[in-house]
Amino acid sequence: MVAKVVFIIGLLAAFLLTPGRQVFAASTSMRVLYPSFGGTWATPWIAKEAGYFSAEGLDVELIRVGGSTRMVAAMLGGSAPIIQAGAAAAIAATAAGSDVVIIAATGNVSPFRLMARPDIKQPSDLKGKRAGITTFGSTSDQVVRIALQKFNLEPIKDVAILSLGAQPEAFAALQSGAVQVAALSYPLYAKAAQLGMRELINFGDLGVEDVNGGVITTRSYIAQHRDTATRFIRAYIRGAHRYRTDKEFSKRVLGKYGKITEDDLLEGTWQDYAPTIQKVPRPSPKAVQFLIEFQFKGKTPLPKPENFVDMSIVDELEKNGFIDSVYK
Repeated sequence: MVAKVVFIIGLLAAFLLTPGRQVFAASTSMRVLYPSFGGTWATPWIAKEAGYFSAEGLDVELIRVGGSTRMVAAMLGGSAPIIQAGAAAAIAATAAGSDVVIIAATGNVSPFRLMARPDIKQPSDLKGKRAGITTFGSTSDQVVRIALQKFNLEPIKDVAILSLGAQPEAFAALQSGAVQVAALSYPLYAKAAQLGMRELINFGDLGVEDVNGGVITTRSYIAQHRDTATRFIRAYIRGAHRYRTDKEFSKRVLGKYGKITEDDLLEGTWQDYAPTIQKVPRPSPKAVQFLIEFQFKGKTPLPKPENFVDMSIVDELEKNGFIDSVYK
């Protein structure tokens, strides 16, 4: 009996002392906010359901708060140390003097489609109508403005822009006719198409890069809690890999969080996002530069992209071999 106990203790010690394995005395509790049930935000859901946060000693509570601008404000107010939100809102906050910073992203292909009601036969029909966005300064706000400019329509003057809080609310407004056009991502643009809405623009086809699934925090949080932030990104990378490689598990998680039961929508969501997930989760420099140029249009000199991103954690995890170990 004694020999058996010694043998078990030896196995446990070997497990705990395996190189590269960290042991955490207690879980660190943290809230993480996300804006909608779109597939672009699913990586932390998958990381949580797969147990990757727990493995890193993190007790993560995921909370949906509609609108990226609102979430950035909530983070700065102390509601959560890390959020997933649109890069445009982070850039606006940093430009306003905060220390908000983007530290990771799953991909760079824009997930948005500009969807219009059936009576909008051509872009010029939008003149005098209303466009729905999540919040002012959000990514949906920027892509709607980009589209209107492409159509030679002036935002506000030619087309009113209504802040509706989040994508589900924008979808509902489009469905009811409260707005005539809205920027939606999957699965909501697919649901809109099923209802007879017309796709005016696929921003991914335009070559418009985005910062998908952006992870946002503050420089002060990284400075004070770098180990916790690193553990979060480790779990996030493992979640992204699982999203990319395990379709059936990912679909179950998407269905749970998005409350989606239709298999075609779950399949479409996975097909829309999983192939675009990048191994090393760096935000696209092109996308960040584009957002800076759009937000600071007419101003010189333009701020540098490095003012808005901090890649030190991702760089460290790439250099020490962690990312390669996940993708073996």
